[in-house]
Amino acid sequence: MWELRSIAFSRAVFAEFLATLVFVFFGLGSALNWPQALPSVLQIAMAFGLAIGTLVQALGHVSGAHINPAVTVACLVGCHISFLRAAFYVAAQLLGAVAGAALLSEITPPDIRGDLAVNALSNNSTAGQAVTVELFLTLQLVLCIFASTDERRGDNLGTPALSIGFSVVLGHLLGIHYTGCSMNPARSLAPAVVTGKFDNHWVMAETSLPSPPPETHLAGRAWGGISKPSTVLLLGPPWSLGSTLQV
Repeated sequence: MWELRSIAFSRAVFAEFLATLVFVFFGLGSALNWPQALPSVLQIAMAFGLAIGTLVQALGHVSGAHINPAVTVACLVGCHISFLRAAFYVAAQLLGAVAGAALLSEITPPDIRGDLAVNALSNNSTAGQAVTVELFLTLQLVLCIFASTDERRGDNLGTPALSIGFSVVLGHLLGIHYTGCSMNPARSLAPAVVTGKFDNHWVMAETSLPSPPPETHLAGRAWGGISKPSTVLLLGPPWSLGSTLQV
C-alpha cells in the first residue's frame, strides 16, 4: 500500500490514462470513413503503430507506457509489477480509452463517425476464428514487449518504442480483416461504450478477463524458454522487466 503515498505512482497512473486516451483518439480517428479519402488497411495499421511508438517513447520512463490491459496483466503474471499497480493501471487505461473515444465522437460529424471503428467480426469470420486470431496477435505483441525491454540482453536492443510500434502495425495488417484488430481490451471497450454496440464484444475482450489470458502465459513461457537460462529475473521498476541475478 506504500505505493499509494508515492507521487511517482500517481504520475504513472495518470500517464497510463493520458497515453491510452491519446492512443484511442488517434487510432480510431484514423479509421473514420471520410468520403474524400476512405482509410486503407495500411493507413490504419500505421496510425495505431505510430501512436504506440510515440507514446512509449514519450511516457515509457514515467509508467512503462503499457497502454493496454493485456500488457499490464502480462507484467503482473510475470511479477514485474504489483497487483495494486496493475489494478490502477487497468482502471486508468479503460477510463482513458473511453474518454478518448468520447472526445473523438464529439468532434466528428455524425455522418462521419459511424460506429467509431468498433471491433466486430467481419468477412464471415466465426467467433472461434476471431478468438484464435486475437490470441496470436496479442501473443506476438506481448512477446515483442518482453523481448525488446529485457535488460538481460547484451546485444544492441535498439529502441523498444520502434519495435513495439512495428509489432502493433504487424498485428493490424492481419487482424483488421477478421475483427478490426483489437490486441487491446481498452481499445475495444471504448467505442463499444460510446456507441452502445457490444455484439460479440467478448471475442475482443477475452484478454481482459479476471483470470490471466492464455496469450500472456504463452508469451511469458516462450520468452522465458528462449532467453538466457543463466540469469534470474528480479522485480524491478515498473517500466522495465526487472534487474538480473547471475546464477
